[in-house]
Amino acid sequence: MNYFLKAVSLGLMLAVSAMAQSFVVSDIRVEGLQRVSAGTVFSELPVRVGDELEAMEVQGLTRALFRTGYFEDIQISRENDILVIIVRERPAISSIEINGNKAIATEDLLKGMEENGLAEGHIFKRATLEGLAKELERQYVAQGRYGANVEAEVKELPRNQVKLRVTVDEGSVAAIKHINIVGNRVFSDEELKGIFELRTTGWLSWLRRDDKYSREKLTGDLERLQSYYLDRGYLGFQIDSTQVSLSPDKKSVFITVNMTEGDIYTVGEVELAGDPVVPEEEIRRLLLVREGETFSQVKMTTTSDFIAQRLGNKGYAFADVNGIPEADKEDKTVKVTFFINPGKRVYVRRISFRGNTRTADEVLRRELRQMESALASSARIEQSKARLERLGYLKVVEVKTVEVPRTSD
Repeated sequence: MNYFLKAVSLGLMLAVSAMAQSFVVSDIRVEGLQRVSAGTVFSELPVRVGDELEAMEVQGLTRALFRTGYFEDIQISRENDILVIIVRERPAISSIEINGNKAIATEDLLKGMEENGLAEGHIFKRATLEGLAKELERQYVAQGRYGANVEAEVKELPRNQVKLRVTVDEGSVAAIKHINIVGNRVFSDEELKGIFELRTTGWLSWLRRDDKYSREKLTGDLERLQSYYLDRGYLGFQIDSTQVSLSPDKKSVFITVNMTEGDIYTVGEVELAGDPVVPEEEIRRLLLVREGETFSQVKMTTTSDFIAQRLGNKGYAFADVNGIPEADKEDKTVKVTFFINPGKRVYVRRISFRGNTRTADEVLRRELRQMESALASSARIEQSKARLERLGYLKVVEVKTVEVPRTSD
């Protein structure tokens, strides 16, 4: 039984024994308050002056006060017809000290603690502190620091306050000892591992730090592996499972990737759907996906970009083009359909510059080939960007095309 249940049980026994008979409450007196206001207590009480209080109703009264989270002990008694509530408040957090952390900044740790209800001036709850220590350890595990340990110490101070001291032993990042790929028949292990950002421990690992396991890096590697197969026609490729195991000393990581390559698909048909706006023969000249060739996802997405750029040159700056593959498992062919939604033609309302602290707008505007009030053209915008870059005294040139709120063109 935890501390909260013990306190509730004790409070209920004291309260019920003190109020064997019902009575009409003539007044309510609360004792022991330090930081919590009496108004807060009265607002949570299910009883008011003038109410008749039954002995068994005291249970609900006590539970209501414990639910506020402000008190660690509550005693209820009766003096004549006065309801007396004696409380002991939970201590307040005077300060928080964190030691031993390097991989995660102190500010980030304090922010995480505050989001979980632990900050200077807040009511201290031990259960919350213990749960937060486990959460901090999980954050270190996500970085590959499986040996990390977080210990929290509570020091009691005068005036019912406490000081929290969190000591972090971050440990070291576990190194990858082996990457095992299961299910590959067409491509060798060495070829597929070359795609990965993660590497097994080598003599340059201390410099590159590419043998340190990270869940985010593994996710990126799996996405690259999938793209590698899809770009080579293996439309049915899938990753069946991934296992990450840890050595007993928590210093070595072993990764196993189980996958199914599937079969190679060729392009059987290429169609255009939607509203191409420009002549279809112009669109088809942009197609990198051609009938009879091995399907490639990168060619399909690049084709979508080319078509969108072509429409952008005609003023359709926010055209939406998506390539959708439909596989025929019997013939091992795929039909690719490009859905084209040009939207409305877009005009440039304003061209503004940011970051030019020494160069006047007029100097930059002379180089532009995209003009205000004219149709937006992807080609003219790129040409303007290139001319600005060739000036020689601009370090970085970035272009953002932003929709004007509450307008469609």
